[in-house]
Amino acid sequence: MSEVSAPSKPASQWTRQNPFPGRLVVNKQLSTPDSEKDTRHFEIDLTNWGLSFEPGDSVAVYPTNDLPLVDEIIHVLGAKGDEPVLAGKTTKPVREALLRDYSITQPTPKFLKAIAERAAAAPMLKELLHPDRKHDLENYLWGAEVIDFLLDHPSAKFLPEEFVGLLTKLQPRLYSVASSLRVFPDRVHFIVDVVKYESRGRVRKGVCSSFMAERADNVPVPVYPSSAKHFHMPEDGNVPLIMIGPGTGIAPFRAFLQDRQALGAKGKNWLFYGAQREKCDYAYKEDWEHFTKDGLLTRLDCAWSRDQAHKVYVQNKMLEHAADIWNWIDGEGAQFFVCGDARRMAKDVDAALRKIVQEQGGQSVDEANAYVEKLKSDKRYKRDVY
Repeated sequence: MSEVSAPSKPASQWTRQNPFPGRLVVNKQLSTPDSEKDTRHFEIDLTNWGLSFEPGDSVAVYPTNDLPLVDEIIHVLGAKGDEPVLAGKTTKPVREALLRDYSITQPTPKFLKAIAERAAAAPMLKELLHPDRKHDLENYLWGAEVIDFLLDHPSAKFLPEEFVGLLTKLQPRLYSVASSLRVFPDRVHFIVDVVKYESRGRVRKGVCSSFMAERADNVPVPVYPSSAKHFHMPEDGNVPLIMIGPGTGIAPFRAFLQDRQALGAKGKNWLFYGAQREKCDYAYKEDWEHFTKDGLLTRLDCAWSRDQAHKVYVQNKMLEHAADIWNWIDGEGAQFFVCGDARRMAKDVDAALRKIVQEQGGQSVDEANAYVEKLKSDKRYKRDVY
């Protein structure tokens, strides 16, 4: 991997606790207004950061909270905003602490318990906090945020220092890098679905996605690399790659292809991409066309789940080309990569792979499972799912 430009200060200056102050330089909507999603391409300037990452790695972004929400919480608490509170080992005004240090959306068990204890009447919440009602509590909390409980239970009073003691630390968000340092030595690219929805009559926003989409134009964007050694490409550029990346799971494979092209790697590359609709959700279409024209992207199969009466996903496309996938893996030694949603997609892709091995390889269920597990142990089947 090529080195980024030399830092103006020692590289050790930047740590997870003291991330590099990046600068957002591109905020481009990839999806069209007709899409059900707001998918963005972000680029953050890393000039002089003196750190590094590889395709397959992630970069942590340290967001700040939404200021109107911070001010609403302060107002509901009956505070002014300048009251001193403890944030880590530092004392600072509660407004700054709520903006930068604490998670102010998802209610913690400590916070819910405190509401139940201090509110004049919260019988349902008290009942749902019983250990036997965990599943019911999860359903009740869907789409609910800290501000809802403060507004619904005005009799539950908290001093600012008590309130922040009921919250958890605001955590960075990890995003798979969608670019190669060999091609963009002073930047990192991300593809992100901006989270925004309505529940209980209020608009909810993803903390970090809305930070980058709405609030990061003129403020530092603190970043720090996070290595994912289990998800790196093979050192041998002749090894074929099969890459499964629906939605924003496409990110690392854009970086893979950029890197392979910069290195002049000769290995074949097969990409499976999936989204809802081709017309309004086709992320990085120009890149895939460019890579295909250059002969780098050997095969591209897209699954548009909403463009026909029956839903089509990447695992369906895999099964359509089962014989070729089997030949790439068993005959040509291809490595198999999956990135994206762990809850369903990754499970369905895994099941499709095992079915392909069983049917195309003429193996029993147990033999096919053993084959796939050996692919994993040989580091030829790699997943980055979340």
